[in-house]
Amino acid sequence: MEWNPGALIVGVSFGGFKLINRGLGYVPAPESALRNTWKWRNICTSMLHSVVTGIWSVLCFYIHPRMAEDLIDTHSPSSHGLVSLSIGYFIHDFTDLLWNQKCQNSWELLFHHAVVITCFGTSVSLCSYIGFAVVALLVEINSIFLHLRQILLMANMCQTTCFRINSIINLGTYVIFRISTLAWMTRWLVLNRNNVPLVIYTIGSVGLTIMTMMNIVLFYRLLRSDFLKSSREGKREK
Repeated sequence: MEWNPGALIVGVSFGGFKLINRGLGYVPAPESALRNTWKWRNICTSMLHSVVTGIWSVLCFYIHPRMAEDLIDTHSPSSHGLVSLSIGYFIHDFTDLLWNQKCQNSWELLFHHAVVITCFGTSVSLCSYIGFAVVALLVEINSIFLHLRQILLMANMCQTTCFRINSIINLGTYVIFRISTLAWMTRWLVLNRNNVPLVIYTIGSVGLTIMTMMNIVLFYRLLRSDFLKSSREGKREK
């Protein structure tokens, strides 16, 4: 039986992100973020994860293009390590949210993380569907700008040109790397129904349905907050 290093990488990743999160407490934060230093550290840690996994997921397909042709059985050690590392991060963030924030304020993220951990954990333990999981991690490219938006808000930079530019890029990458990616994954799962066991198909279908619904709601919130709200305020001023 071939050794699966997934569990080891998950454990190292979990511990690594815990240390990074704690280490950020010694880095000076903007004065406006001092009222909630836990949230500042949490978002910065999430930002780091998004940068690493977003770039890594693109490189996985670039270095190992055969994986794009077979998302079920073909994968590289690098792509397996990427998915394992992400599981470690999501477990860290799940426990961080559970420990530091009230459930009524974070239940959506907790639910999201539980779905991701279940789906990715199944993939890593079976050493299968790794390519499909790496496709899912392409959404982290958008998460870079999503987390940057939160950082700018906490730094009281919501009226700056930087924030407005980030809002436009955030919305564009949201459509391309989040909504379109989830739509493509759903289509792939339906087309490959006969090649996927019922249990895996059910887990994937439920996970994608939940993620799609949550992302549509978040897209509307972003659109209303960053564009529709500013448009209404501009009309009032006129």
